[in-house]
Amino acid sequence: MDGSSRAAAVRPFESGDAGRWDEFIRGCADATFFHLSAWRRVIERAFGHRTHYLLAERGGVVTGVLPLTHVKSPLFGSSLISNAFAVHGGPVAADEDSRRALEQAAARLMDRLGVGVLELRGFSPGRAGWPQKSGLYANFRKPIAPAVAANLKAIPRKQRAMVRKGIDGGLRSEIDHHPDRLHRIYAESVRNLGTPVFAKSYFEILLQEFADRCDIVTITSDGAAVASVLNFYFRDEVLPFYGGGTTVARQLAANDFLYWEVMRRACERGCRVFDFGRSKLGTGAYAFKCHWGFAPTPLVYQFRLGEGRDVPDLNPLNPKLRFFVSAWKKLPLPLANRLGPLIVKGIG
Repeated sequence: MDGSSRAAAVRPFESGDAGRWDEFIRGCADATFFHLSAWRRVIERAFGHRTHYLLAERGGVVTGVLPLTHVKSPLFGSSLISNAFAVHGGPVAADEDSRRALEQAAARLMDRLGVGVLELRGFSPGRAGWPQKSGLYANFRKPIAPAVAANLKAIPRKQRAMVRKGIDGGLRSEIDHHPDRLHRIYAESVRNLGTPVFAKSYFEILLQEFADRCDIVTITSDGAAVASVLNFYFRDEVLPFYGGGTTVARQLAANDFLYWEVMRRACERGCRVFDFGRSKLGTGAYAFKCHWGFAPTPLVYQFRLGEGRDVPDLNPLNPKLRFFVSAWKKLPLPLANRLGPLIVKGIG
């Protein structure tokens, strides 16, 4: 423990806890943007899932938190995920006793709800004996230099040439305050990858709930939007999270220019870390980030499984989903946009 002999007590999040929760997150080195309390409202508003946020306390002081989402789907079953629709979100605590108390409370909640899968997302396999899914996702992070020119120089030569091609081609970046252009571009991009799209209302809710921690950078060519990304800001970090490009974006070097503009703007804003998010090994996105000079850090997701349950494998690289992915790529975009939100809300 942290010098106290008193065990940490765990209780559910209550009305009025948001300030204390977020104060702990800001001061906890292991906490991430996806631990912030506003995700409760985002998930409940956007997807209708019930959340179970847990606080560990000792002597009235918050010593740990664990955000959990109960994702129920007729297609994929029932799971408790920390945190759903996020890269991270597993328990973060000031001491080992608080972390264990949160995990034990999550296991009891899983049993009480009759949920077959408890999933904790993070970097390290901290729970002995729990099945884990590793070697699938990696996270990419890199420092941002204080000077804009130094950041451009730090981009590997081939990708820097693509950024300069975008600059020379007259591409421009703009800040959007609504997700219309982002969603149109993003929807086309994920359909082409065989992945269901989120509803536009989800992006609207993100912009509302994270008004001072979120923006959209859109790239235009001759006035037409060709690439766009929604970014989160946390501490001194920028996290480009939901983005894509049109079919002409690649020949215009718009995707490289997009992420350069995010980096440039973040540098001028005072950010010092560029978090490129997670990507699946063996994908184009994974290679793209490596070509930008980012080193992958493996992510480890651990599970507590009910009797007869296996570790979920809902990613598009799963051979069992190959037919679905191939068929989805061929759907007319309006139909994919209508069906996608119904499916993706159950994946988490």
